[in-house]
Amino acid sequence: MSRSGRIRPWRLPPVLRGYKIEWLRHDVVAGAALFAVLVPAGMAYAQAAGLPPVTGLYATVVPLIVYAAVGPSRVLILGPDSALAPMIVAALVPLAAANEQKFVALAGLLAILIGAMMLVGSALRLGLVTGLLSKPIRLGYLNGIALLVTVSQLPTLLGISVESGSPWEKLLAAAPRVLAGETNPTAVAVGLASLVLILIPRMLKWRIRGVLIAVVTSCVAVAVLGLHDQLKVTGALPQGLPAPALGGLGWADVVALLPAAAAITLIVFVDTGTLSQSLAAAEDSKVSGNHEMAALGAANAASGLLGGFPVSASASRTPVAVESGSKTQLTGVVGAILVLGFMRIAPDATEFLPATTLAAIVIAAAAGIADPAGVRRLIRMSRSESLVMLAAFLGVTVLGVLPGIAVAVSLAILDFLRRAWDPYRAELVDVRGIPGYHDASRHPEGDRIPGLLILRFDAPLFFGNGALLRTFVRDTTDAAPPGTERVVLAAEPVTGIDTTALDELVQLDEWLARHGVDLVFAELKDRSKIDSCNTAWAPASHRSTSTPQ
Repeated sequence: MSRSGRIRPWRLPPVLRGYKIEWLRHDVVAGAALFAVLVPAGMAYAQAAGLPPVTGLYATVVPLIVYAAVGPSRVLILGPDSALAPMIVAALVPLAAANEQKFVALAGLLAILIGAMMLVGSALRLGLVTGLLSKPIRLGYLNGIALLVTVSQLPTLLGISVESGSPWEKLLAAAPRVLAGETNPTAVAVGLASLVLILIPRMLKWRIRGVLIAVVTSCVAVAVLGLHDQLKVTGALPQGLPAPALGGLGWADVVALLPAAAAITLIVFVDTGTLSQSLAAAEDSKVSGNHEMAALGAANAASGLLGGFPVSASASRTPVAVESGSKTQLTGVVGAILVLGFMRIAPDATEFLPATTLAAIVIAAAAGIADPAGVRRLIRMSRSESLVMLAAFLGVTVLGVLPGIAVAVSLAILDFLRRAWDPYRAELVDVRGIPGYHDASRHPEGDRIPGLLILRFDAPLFFGNGALLRTFVRDTTDAAPPGTERVVLAAEPVTGIDTTALDELVQLDEWLARHGVDLVFAELKDRSKIDSCNTAWAPASHRSTSTPQ
């Protein structure tokens, strides 16, 4: 219903608007190719999150259908994600470590809370909050997640059963058993072979996915060689369709999950928004961030309501759809229908699927999200941002995913404040052959203009740095050659002045006046700043001028 009270006409979902019949073949083929990786990936990421494998299929089917109905991106595949698995474990283990039914219910509740936060954020147009996750934080976070995911899957890859817990707790529980020689050679062989079968096609850029090769090969090997008694297998799936699984929850669970839901909401939207905008840019189109947030929220809420868990855009399955010729979101719908058909018609097909192969799938995905080249590049570019990245990495790996992100965001904000409190400042000189005026520290061959001192202060003026500007100007004036009659402050970077900083400027003007020096602003764009400065200075000094350019 519109604001005027009129009932709006029903509109086709985005997936069907302007649809061309010649696209159907491409979408069906791409959906079939996508199906080949949806099932093993969904089951693997559910296992990594400590959940039954079937919940990974529920969290695959439901979001794909919902996003196709309301999502803005032409081709974007949602579903379980390896980067979210440690965050889900960290949020749920303290509340229901040994109760699988409660664990599943809490995972659904977590997805519903994330969905609700995204829907509210979209209504309030809060997409800009994702700017809190700068590139250094994301680099540290992703590399830390890659390490945690790998560590969490090592016991399963080695064929060792351990109690649920954090990745490091699992590793510590498995280490004595490894040293005692209790690893399962069959599981190790199948897991490593699966990992090789996944990575080789990726390295050689084959069109066929290594995940499919590994799953089929391991299932055939287990069935033919009778290995199901020697290693843990997934077993047959239940034939039930996605359904609510939220029993046994209370308001205390909602309150306990709110902080985790807020942190995961930020991560999910940043990852999804980045991938969505990249896809749109490749097609010279745009995607509304608020629309994306609403669609992602609806997909997560629906996943939680129907037996799934939090989902995000998939950086590994989306390229499968794109490379297979997908034209629209109908690709995801076809993939979802095929997954549902698989669950109804052939649930026994996973009876011989080794758990160690699923662990190999997750480890390969973790290797894909790690970015050592990005780390090396950032270290060369910025020392302070490298420390923020390191803090994010150590925070995620040592303190845990959620506290680690909070620490990293806090450090990034502090680093921003440090830059504003202590900004770059320079004297500008005339350099022969180069137009304009330039930093004297970078151009020592430059010349001062006789009687003139040109200074630059690269930050807005506020209570934290007003005194610093006053000190900088006074010290530079004291060190200037005799005969300096005017100080020009290149104020283009000064985008704001608060009252505290204005008082500092008044004191600076009075000090310069006593020494026979005028203070002039150049490149000050906002006329209101000039007027406020002149008004503030008028009682104290009538000599100062402000010169905008």
